Amino acid sequence: MGRFFIHLAYNGANYNGWQTQPELPTVQETLEKALTILLRQPIAVVGCGRTDTGVHASDFYAHMVVEGALSDNLIFKLNNLLPPDIVIYDIFPVADNAHARFDATARTYQYHVSDCRLPFRQGQYCRIYYKPDLELMNEAARVLMEYDDFTSFAKLHTQVKTNICHLTRADWAEEDGGWVFTIRSNRFLRNMVRSVTGTLLDVGRGKLTVDGMREIIEKKDRCAAGVSMPACGLFLTKVEYPYL
Repeated sequence: MGRFFIHLAYNGANYNGWQTQPELPTVQETLEKALTILLRQPIAVVGCGRTDTGVHASDFYAHMVVEGALSDNLIFKLNNLLPPDIVIYDIFPVADNAHARFDATARTYQYHVSDCRLPFRQGQYCRIYYKPDLELMNEAARVLMEYDDFTSFAKLHTQVKTNICHLTRADWAEEDGGWVFTIRSNRFLRNMVRSVTGTLLDVGRGKLTVDGMREIIEKKDRCAAGVSMPACGLFLTKVEYPYL
């Protein structure tokens, strides 16, 4: 028996998120089916996170336990068998107690918006119909770094023990055709990045002040924050481990 990490990426447009769900297409189910066929044994994989329906991942890890050795051309065979919106970058052995989800020390997400129609990026950004004030949004993003309780941006009625997250980055930048919000933390709450992004965009369009952003955080009330942005613009872009 050996434990292996799988390094992969996927376009989430055609999937109901990462985690297996009854009668719905998911990345986890698709990967497990392909591995089970090729390895000729039941394979269960554990992902580094649970991305929602339509969310993308350009950097994602999962682990699996396998009986016997892996063939040298397993990655090649997997990429031929999997649909084109999932790619396997690497598969490598790890310690028997390594865990793709619990061992991750930081994750980075990016959210992409544009006020233009981008035909070659359909399903990978969110269209907005105004030019946001980048300086104001970055000022409001810096406010986030002063806090660690993000109850105001957490999806209601989820089974989490704490809403405390330790942010180490939160900023906006211009990119070709639009703007991208980057946020890094040791952990994230369900729907947190999309609701933070929506609230920061309210600042950028003049619907909310920077002081108003601070008040929302301190209220610890999801109803006080802005809308949750659509999944299509969200990417998990980096997952960090102490041993990788």
